[in-house]
Amino acid sequence: MNAGTATERPAVAVDGGGGRRWRAALVVIVVVAIGAAAIAVAGVLKGTTAPGSGGPGAFKTSTALVTRRTLVSQTQVSATLADAGSYSVVNQASGTLTRLPAVGNMVRQGQALYQVDGQPVALLYGHVPAWRALSAGMTGADVRELNTTLVRLGYARAAALGPRAGWDYFGAGTAYALERFQAHLGITSPTGSLALGQAVFLPSAVKITAWATAVAPGVAATAGAALMTATSDSPVVTIALDTAQQAEVKAGDTVSVTLPRGNTTPGVVTSVGTVATTNATTHATTITVVVALKHQAVARHLSSAPVTVSITTGVVRNALVVPVTALLAQPAQGPGEAGGGYAVEVAGAGGHHLVPVSVGMIDNAAGLVQVTGGRLAVGQRVVVPAL
Repeated sequence: MNAGTATERPAVAVDGGGGRRWRAALVVIVVVAIGAAAIAVAGVLKGTTAPGSGGPGAFKTSTALVTRRTLVSQTQVSATLADAGSYSVVNQASGTLTRLPAVGNMVRQGQALYQVDGQPVALLYGHVPAWRALSAGMTGADVRELNTTLVRLGYARAAALGPRAGWDYFGAGTAYALERFQAHLGITSPTGSLALGQAVFLPSAVKITAWATAVAPGVAATAGAALMTATSDSPVVTIALDTAQQAEVKAGDTVSVTLPRGNTTPGVVTSVGTVATTNATTHATTITVVVALKHQAVARHLSSAPVTVSITTGVVRNALVVPVTALLAQPAQGPGEAGGGYAVEVAGAGGHHLVPVSVGMIDNAAGLVQVTGGRLAVGQRVVVPAL
């Protein structure tokens, strides 16, 4: 915006009331208190102050253009960034644990999760846990998971998996691809069939968070026993949102997440809880809102980190706007009555005059406020405190 010439004005404002300009500052404080605060930011005003000769108590002012633009209202809430999902890894092999990855290690599809009797137990992606040995001629959801994995790892083509339609059949193509995978993994005698305990199916890559008590290399591996806990490698943001703000958020909304270092990244609300919980200490009632990051790589090095989420609560297009600092509190019309609303001081060729306005949405980030008033128009200049 273009700024006019800054002037130095005495503390007595237009139409009397030397405290009126100072009441503008109080207006901003009150707006902060009700959650609609804003400040004039660099770029809203570009006026420059000039040395003046005002008397004691003088203050400097500038002007800003009345414009039309889109305003966005946002609410900032505290949240936590952590890895999504929590898994308990159950062993199905019998023997002796011979190799365990360190806590914090990432294990991805096709890699060894741990070893029993010197043989690798592979991580494969799927939601159906391993519960039986798989071999030629079998069908089922677990076979489908195996076939999908072999194709994604590049050991088979979908067309070569078998003569039957669908992916849930263990055919000659599955056996050949599985034997290749076993050889690459380091299994001593690849067989082309999958023994129970030779693989663990989990929904995604995992980060090892803890080993079960007494689990260590050299300890007997018991079939059906939980060996470790793990999380996924997908960071998500969890918000304990005050139930009073529940109507402001829905799945699919785009938000902005500020990370601990101050950088921001976009996110999308994936779920909004429907069951409220009450904190025993603060007595705050909240629901859980989950946000997925659009660019997960920026946060994969963070764990249980505090973040801030900016939620858009409203948008007004083609709004008539002025800087928040242009608002002037008007005096009450009579004793015991409420305040008289707001006005802006318009500067023109014929001098300065007050124009009553009604206040609408406030854009916190831009420091602008939507105003309506029959005598206010785009292109006029309003008086604001000089920067």
